[in-house]
Amino acid sequence: MELPRNGECPSKRTLALQIVHNRSARGLQGLIFTRDDRAGEGKLSSRLGLATDAVEAAPGMDLYGYVVEQLSGGSRVDYVIADEAQFLAPEQIDQLARVVDDLELDVFAFGITSDFRTRLFPGSQRLVELADRLETLQVEAMCWCGARATHNARTVGGEMVVEGEQVVVGDVDRPAVEVGYEVLCRRHHRRRMTSASAQAGVLSPDVLPVASG
Repeated sequence: MELPRNGECPSKRTLALQIVHNRSARGLQGLIFTRDDRAGEGKLSSRLGLATDAVEAAPGMDLYGYVVEQLSGGSRVDYVIADEAQFLAPEQIDQLARVVDDLELDVFAFGITSDFRTRLFPGSQRLVELADRLETLQVEAMCWCGARATHNARTVGGEMVVEGEQVVVGDVDRPAVEVGYEVLCRRHHRRRMTSASAQAGVLSPDVLPVASG
């Protein structure tokens, strides 16, 4: 089970879709789990305009049981992809590990590790504990100051907030009065200095997808 970790949404989603494309070209069929995709329920999409059908991994859903059900019903499953894996419950991560160990299928889990408060998502923590391999994607997101962005910031009206629910759907495409997300370097995250509050232009549109809208 692999966890590619990344701070930039288009690259993460595009890589997942590339895995699907490459394996489809070899005649392999995958099962894709996703959660809260901006394109709607049961979709895996990229900001580049690519999209494919997926299975919404609802809270409490038995992912291992679902894969077994598909196989028992005659469906072909050669590999499994889990997008937005940070939103999965720890027990669902255990179920994905069981898919690898008991069903001998490759599982590719995509997600980020920490939230806007710099705390690990429970699902990501469990993935780090169980994954056979961790990979950090190389596409680099940048803070408004030009430094490497390492932290998520949740904003309301352009101002950074540090309290609230761990998961709130938002995006940089939303109006400023609504919830949005921006990536910052550690220094500016600590100072709660967003591009708006610093009256600086954002050098990169890349955001860490704490939640996708």
